[in-house]
Amino acid sequence: MDVFMNFPLLASFAAIIFAQVVKVPIQFIVSKKLDWSLVTSTGGMPSSHSAAVTALSTGIALESGLDSPLFAVAAIFAVITMFDATGVRRHAGEQATVINKLVIDFNRFVSEAKDFPKAEEKEKQKKLKELLGHQPIEVFFGGLTGIVLTLILNYFFM
Repeated sequence: MDVFMNFPLLASFAAIIFAQVVKVPIQFIVSKKLDWSLVTSTGGMPSSHSAAVTALSTGIALESGLDSPLFAVAAIFAVITMFDATGVRRHAGEQATVINKLVIDFNRFVSEAKDFPKAEEKEKQKKLKELLGHQPIEVFFGGLTGIVLTLILNYFFM
């Protein structure tokens, strides 16, 4: 079972888990609300996507060197992933916010229609996921989380 000895892979999984779990206390500090659903949700501080890809890149750099082609692939993969998290996915979340507001306004309008009260609740409303992407600061701290966590794991386990 060589896969359990693959340090970059294990560091990436550890970074994902750490970044997802640490969202709960960070959100609690900010909002004074305990929300365990953040452990399995997208978006938020820090970016687990960024933590994962930087942990992977850092693990490969530690094992193969900064001059290896494998590190080059991992580094470019990390840059693309982090760019996407702050670009396309973030804008999709902003569009979901606007669409959800339109749905609320439309439902309010339709509620006065004759047949609307007879419809099932599921038909009346469908809310899109708004927290899809990340603010640049969330991506930065996600990336930093992946690098630092991998260096710590390397120090203790390699």
